[in-house]
Amino acid sequence: MKVVILCGGQGTRLREETEYRPKPLVPIGEMPILWHIMKTYSHYGYKNFILCLGYKGDMIKDYFLKFEELMNDFTLNLRSKEERVIHHNSSTLEDWNITFVNTGQLSQTGSRVAKIKDFIGSDKEFFLTYGDGLANVDISKLLEFHHEHGKTATITAVRPPSRFGEISSKDNKVLSFNEKPTVSEGHINGGFFVFKRELFDFLSTDDDCILEKKPLENLVKKEELMMYPHSDFWQCMDTYRDSVLLNEMWNKGNAPWKVWE
Repeated sequence: MKVVILCGGQGTRLREETEYRPKPLVPIGEMPILWHIMKTYSHYGYKNFILCLGYKGDMIKDYFLKFEELMNDFTLNLRSKEERVIHHNSSTLEDWNITFVNTGQLSQTGSRVAKIKDFIGSDKEFFLTYGDGLANVDISKLLEFHHEHGKTATITAVRPPSRFGEISSKDNKVLSFNEKPTVSEGHINGGFFVFKRELFDFLSTDDDCILEKKPLENLVKKEELMMYPHSDFWQCMDTYRDSVLLNEMWNKGNAPWKVWE
């Protein structure tokens, strides 16, 4: 199965970083968040990726084209035409197959997915997620759940921590205070989708096609969208504050999304 990752948005709420690079390349530790996402899927055996590029997409291409040099020590022979670069520890390279697709600067999410249809080929299903969200979702169990219900689409639903402290009171007297509790009611879209190829019947290549609007709404009407509840770790990198939080977790060795060794 292929893993489609949406990497084309402008990330305007993380302008401190995205003014200079696309959000998927914003680092957590020494590696970009995109690498962390890909490592999650790779851990479960899914190593065939399709990146939907847009804003500053050339930087993502360039990063992976130079990945071997970035990850390894090497010797550069400026005068040699046959063995110009000699890598010394290339065993650190990931065994990934990555397809880079320019899906447009201003395309919305549904349009981006529609534009990679040919790269899905004849596959009956595929994964899809965002290039700015991390979780310790068990991908194997997610796929098993998708196969069990047999519907067109599965969305991973999460309950993120609130950004604000929760106060319980009576007659203006505070009974309890819980700083940044997990949202107790309702779920939100956490990404980590599984789709049958029938999804493409609900999409359009028009730039204004938003996956989370009419396509998913129509799947709901047809009772073809199921929810996989994930109650453990999930965190998006939507703002600079989120970026700082994820880096602090990684640097302290407390990164729940690191399911790989």
